[in-house]
Amino acid sequence: MTSSNDIRKSFLDHFAQAGHTPVASAPLVPQNDPTLMFVNAGMVPFKNVFTGLESRPYNKAASSQKCVRAGGKHNDLDNVGYTARHHTFFEMLGNFSFGDYFKEQAITLAWDLLTRQWGLDKNRLTVTVYHTDDEAAALWKKIAGLPEHRIIRIATNDNFWSMGDTGPCGPCSEIFWDHGDHIFGGPPGSPDEDGDRFVEIWNLVFMQYEQVDANTRLDLPRPSIDTGMGLERIAAVLQGVHDNYDTDTFKTLIAASEDKVGKALTAEARASHRVIADHLRSSGFLVADGVLPANEGRGYVLRRIMRRAMRHAHLLGAKEPLMHQLVPALLGTMGQAYPELGRAQALIEETLKLEETRFRQTLERGLGLLDEATARLQSGGTLPGDVAFKLYDTFGFPYDLTEDALRARGIAVDRAGFDAAMAEQRRQARAAWTGSGEAKDATVWFDIADAHGATEFTGYSSLTGEAQVVALVKNGQQVERADAGDSLVLITNQTPFYGESGGQAGDGGTLRWGDGLQAQITDTRKALGKLHLHDVTLADGGPLRVGDVVRLDVSNPKRGAHRRAHSATHLLHAALRRRLGGHVTQKGSSVAEDYLRFDFSHQKPVTAAELAAVEADVNAQILGNREVSTTLMTPEDAIAAGAMALFGEKYGDEVRVLAMGVDDRAAPYSVELCGGTHVTALGDIGLLKITSESAVASGVRRIEAKTGIAAREWLNEREALLLEAAATIRVRPEEVPARVATLMDDRKRLERELADAKRALALAGPATGSKAGPEQVNGLNFQGQVLDGLDPKALRGLIDETKAALGSGIVVMIAVNDGRASVAVGVTADLTSTHSAVDLVRVAAAALGGQGGGGRPDMAQAGGPDGDKAADALAAVKAALA
Repeated sequence: MTSSNDIRKSFLDHFAQAGHTPVASAPLVPQNDPTLMFVNAGMVPFKNVFTGLESRPYNKAASSQKCVRAGGKHNDLDNVGYTARHHTFFEMLGNFSFGDYFKEQAITLAWDLLTRQWGLDKNRLTVTVYHTDDEAAALWKKIAGLPEHRIIRIATNDNFWSMGDTGPCGPCSEIFWDHGDHIFGGPPGSPDEDGDRFVEIWNLVFMQYEQVDANTRLDLPRPSIDTGMGLERIAAVLQGVHDNYDTDTFKTLIAASEDKVGKALTAEARASHRVIADHLRSSGFLVADGVLPANEGRGYVLRRIMRRAMRHAHLLGAKEPLMHQLVPALLGTMGQAYPELGRAQALIEETLKLEETRFRQTLERGLGLLDEATARLQSGGTLPGDVAFKLYDTFGFPYDLTEDALRARGIAVDRAGFDAAMAEQRRQARAAWTGSGEAKDATVWFDIADAHGATEFTGYSSLTGEAQVVALVKNGQQVERADAGDSLVLITNQTPFYGESGGQAGDGGTLRWGDGLQAQITDTRKALGKLHLHDVTLADGGPLRVGDVVRLDVSNPKRGAHRRAHSATHLLHAALRRRLGGHVTQKGSSVAEDYLRFDFSHQKPVTAAELAAVEADVNAQILGNREVSTTLMTPEDAIAAGAMALFGEKYGDEVRVLAMGVDDRAAPYSVELCGGTHVTALGDIGLLKITSESAVASGVRRIEAKTGIAAREWLNEREALLLEAAATIRVRPEEVPARVATLMDDRKRLERELADAKRALALAGPATGSKAGPEQVNGLNFQGQVLDGLDPKALRGLIDETKAALGSGIVVMIAVNDGRASVAVGVTADLTSTHSAVDLVRVAAAALGGQGGGGRPDMAQAGGPDGDKAADALAAVKAALA
């Protein structure tokens, strides 16, 4: 038996030998077509090559492309498990010519592979061509020798392919395999064509026209080839089975499901095992390509796929979460061809386990409530829409599961009533938002969100991507187009741009559209917690219209700087709690380009030693360079698992939980709830340098720090200052502290000597007052002097010396400098009960044009602006004593 892995390799080898470049599968999330939810065909990654927007270093290629069809126009979800060939995930083998070869070689290569390489019986092969494509019909007769009756002309668009209303297009030629007359069905074009006997295995698209408009179709100057063959279908043919689920890959996965759940592949369990096997593949590959379960967009489709499989596990009687236990079987059969499965194994298993654990609770509760609500309904009845909405809104039971669970009982669900209840909830939410005092322009954002849903953020896994414009807002109003010079807000269906939230600044970057037009996105914000608002000014180009496909490129340096600073904030938070205590909690933060500000609860300044220890702890984690892990959990489960949550922060039904580093107990160093963007490994931060610590409010401290390039530049600047200082004082850099300390001691000594010299000079020079000795005032010794040029700081010492010399009495000293006066009054201890230095100094200050003064009963000081009235001040004090 030829395995699926062998078939895939054989296909790629065949075309490699014919000069084709083997191209690895692109991710399931389209990088070049925002109108698609997932890559659903092998040609999707090459779309821009066919249209001429992109060039590759080759003109012939072959690939085995991962595909998912589970949402939108291509939605096979409800059929999976019940038919032989419907899948949510499949692989499409394809060969492509970008203007190199055309019909003859495409047919030759296909026929050679099928009949010579793989040995298929050409008598069981039938082909179709577009009814006017005489060239293709003649080539099949010439190359394959097929008779006329097995070259069937089809007049419908089934055999004419187009990329859209305009663009490349051309006729198709489909190859069918006859599984035998024991199976019902007729050849294509016959009344019984919908039977399963004749199965299409390969479609060759001859891309030879360009559809300019509805009435104009031109020949392409370089016709191209695009083919697609489902690996699962050709595997069934080559392995001699009719049903895709009987091929080796599915048999392996179904056997693992039987083993883990303990229920064999009976007729009753057949559909459930098939659903589990198929949905395991799509879930595993989607998670590996960066999609996680969510309530919007791609994440919601993934959740539907997961939960559908999990419900079938429940139907099989699984007592514990099942899906994550099957991941090793998936890796065993597909991991070699797709190494991304192995790299993401832990994330796939954890995501499946958490989702199924949570869903089992919802399922059991929801099914119980559903049984109560439908107890009186018979087959043919209808469940009211408001009841279905209550199950969804209050108990978290999805509408599609309600519909699925009731289908087997023949009970319908009133979808219109459900939609009406949903619309009423949105109306109430809008009213509550408007009444809360939030932004006055919220109405326009509600209108856009109601019409188009949330913006899907793709920036966790990519910094670039295409998107479709869903709204343009200018001066608070929606517009259909914008022109050069307009400043506006751009909203797209998806974006890699992070909207400012959680302390992290919004992204900037470049917007490109049309024929070389571009503009700068200066900032990105969020509205209603779900819309990403891109601020943009169309400096030169235009117009930009709603519905246009645009390319969004995030500024990589800016985003990288944000990531470094944001991840460092998490590490800093953890380090502070470890060093200062568990009372430390985040009170606010700001994350910009390699800069962070972190506010936290703490009652006293953080010492230099504590700051050094915190900084060393963070840098030790950075040096450890461990990968950052991300999981999706409910807020309650995350907090129960030890994740830090921010008080007052609004969290949705699910949160991203970031685990970073490792402590001395081999536990994560930091675990926090966070929707921001982060480094992949801690070494990407480079370095953390704390630049300041200060008080913000009572009990709240603030640390400011730099990371990455900014931290290095900050240190370089300080090193330059150190080198400059060392050169100035003529010592080596390491000697600067000791030399500065010596210079400071010398300065203090010289300042003392200078003060003593000034004092001596002032005492020796001309003075006003009783310089020669004390005088008697009302029976008291009184010593008063006016000293020009004396440092006011010397007054206190001079007062003490004079008081000691007097033994008993009152001393008044006035120092005059630059027209201002400083006055000090001293009263010896034996007189303080009757005379207060404070009262006397205020008298002197008033004479000097000042007011007030203070000190103790034995010593007080004051000042005044009128130094030339110093003698009057002495006289005023003496008058007060008299």
